[in-house]
Amino acid sequence: MTHPFLDLAPLTAARFASVEDRVARLLDTRQDVVITQGEALLPLEGAIRGTAGPGTTALNVITGPYGQTFGDWLRDCGATVIDLAVPFHTAVTAEQIRAAFAEHPGIDFVSLVHAEAATGNTNPVAEIGEVVKEHGALFYLDAVASVGAEPVLPDAWGVDLCVIGAQKAMGGPAGVSAVSVSERAWARMAANPRAPRRSYLSLLDWKERWIDGGRRTLLHAPAQLEMLALEACVERIEAEGLQTVMARHASAAAATRAGALALGGGLEPYVHEAREAAPVATTLRAPSGVVATELVTRALAGDPAVPLAAGGGALAKEMIRVNHYGADATPGAVRGSLTALGAALAERGLDVDLTGALRAAEQAWR
Repeated sequence: MTHPFLDLAPLTAARFASVEDRVARLLDTRQDVVITQGEALLPLEGAIRGTAGPGTTALNVITGPYGQTFGDWLRDCGATVIDLAVPFHTAVTAEQIRAAFAEHPGIDFVSLVHAEAATGNTNPVAEIGEVVKEHGALFYLDAVASVGAEPVLPDAWGVDLCVIGAQKAMGGPAGVSAVSVSERAWARMAANPRAPRRSYLSLLDWKERWIDGGRRTLLHAPAQLEMLALEACVERIEAEGLQTVMARHASAAAATRAGALALGGGLEPYVHEAREAAPVATTLRAPSGVVATELVTRALAGDPAVPLAAGGGALAKEMIRVNHYGADATPGAVRGSLTALGAALAERGLDVDLTGALRAAEQAWR
């Protein structure tokens, strides 16, 4: 039998390179862009292991669970790690980064998550980038959740390693990811004797065998369907316009926040300040005495299609996530989420104002 998803001609090196070029245009970068054949944890870990080692002093910013993971990887590489942890309901500031440099002048690597979809906050990367640049440190950024929901500009912000994934705001596949790499980062990897080589984690392999070779011969057989899906995803963003896509996400966040505040029932935004809330997803604090996982289960029983989830790990009891990203960055997804949450809260005997919530959400949509 034949199947359109299976009986495809092999993806050529030229086609692969053309997708990389389109991703580079999406990021408005002149840096090398490498598309890696796996979920974004692959380049996230590969970039750290390629550039960090026993001589590295890293400032690791923790505004959510991924920052904690990066610190673990850095320590495993032998780096000296200074953790800068801020409460998950807020964002880090450039002033806090500057103070960390003042206290630890040997910092030569900074790791940061742009938007934490898991906690719903977003960090001011442009301002932080200025501070990092002043001190000459290598700047590593996880922009997996933020790309497509808000500006991601590695060149303008001085980011040396910027990792993105397509599965959230871009509305694309999870099986491929990408990283933009500055010349400084390549030099750091080349000088690092512990940088992975002949390994799936090795970015240097892509540099030496793909980029330096003129992008004519791929290292291995690419993930065919995922690459085609990424190409289609970028094509769709280009057709709609990146600014329009980002505006949809900003509107979804504003509408969800306004609707949740108007809904009542004890529900409130988890991130206190709207300016620190990520446009990719809105996190809400469950009412006192209500377990978030149980409330989400009730809400999904009423409408399994709404983009609701409970927080992960220790946050599962108190946090609700409205994942209004990608195809769900729409008024309908916001209305459906508020309606499902309102019904679940009402089942618990809590007073809610669904009409007011939907009206507030509609008025907040920009």
